[in-house]
Amino acid sequence: MNWIVVTLIAAAAQTGRNAAQRKLTAEIGTMGATAVRFLFGLPFAAVFLLALSATTPIPTPGLRALVSTLVGAASQIAATALMLAAMERRGFGVTTALIKTEPVTLAIFGALWLGDTLGPVHMAAIAIATFGVVLMSGTNWRSGGWGAVGLGIAAGALFGLSAIGFRGAILALPYGLSFLRASTILALSLLMQSAIMLAWFLLRDRATLRGIIRHWRGSLGAGFLGAFASFFWFHGFALTAAANVRTLALVEVVMAQLVSGRIFREGASQRQLLGMALIVAGVALLIAVSASG
Repeated sequence: MNWIVVTLIAAAAQTGRNAAQRKLTAEIGTMGATAVRFLFGLPFAAVFLLALSATTPIPTPGLRALVSTLVGAASQIAATALMLAAMERRGFGVTTALIKTEPVTLAIFGALWLGDTLGPVHMAAIAIATFGVVLMSGTNWRSGGWGAVGLGIAAGALFGLSAIGFRGAILALPYGLSFLRASTILALSLLMQSAIMLAWFLLRDRATLRGIIRHWRGSLGAGFLGAFASFFWFHGFALTAAANVRTLALVEVVMAQLVSGRIFREGASQRQLLGMALIVAGVALLIAVSASG
């Protein structure tokens, strides 16, 4: 299974997880919804790892893998909280567009940290698709509030940093096939994130922890979808540069518009149609250059 198929599966699963988390935000707050993907995702990640390691030993993480995982885990917690906070402030369109500029950040972080240098055609594909997202958002940037813009920029950068941390951890493992490496780091990261979130709630916000327990049914579904999506994201990171994975994932924006029927029911502006065309063109260019390489 190549990185293109893996990424498309991850993007589809993430759509369901985001919907579940958004619903939980109204019931248990931003921090509660943030924690759910980690606390309730950990048992599923552990099951994934045990199933995959039935015939192959689990690779033992060294110091570099542990540090990289911690960087990715902490960055993802902060990024998720900022994203959900931006949604609450009704800056959804602005924030979504800014978060989706993550591939640009990833290309920079990947080159500096992991040496994932991308050629000029790769960079052009990333830039084209990312600019398409900004256009397709169809958002009046000022109407969202500059606070929401700031949250979106910060969340996008932290999501980029988390992806680089996880890819670095996967590559640092001493042995194992790509899917086993991905599952190992996923379980380790969720363990770290669950410990961080539990410590926070016990020290600062026990009411939210009680709310999470009360809404365990909805939280369980969000946890499963989160673990399932993350497994395929991590598998993609094991196969290619994180910037490639996140750029291909931008097709999720187009698919969401088509599935919702928004374009056909309400019409679309020329700017939105141009944005969609740029996303498709950028992703097609990325796939073409990756296939030829």
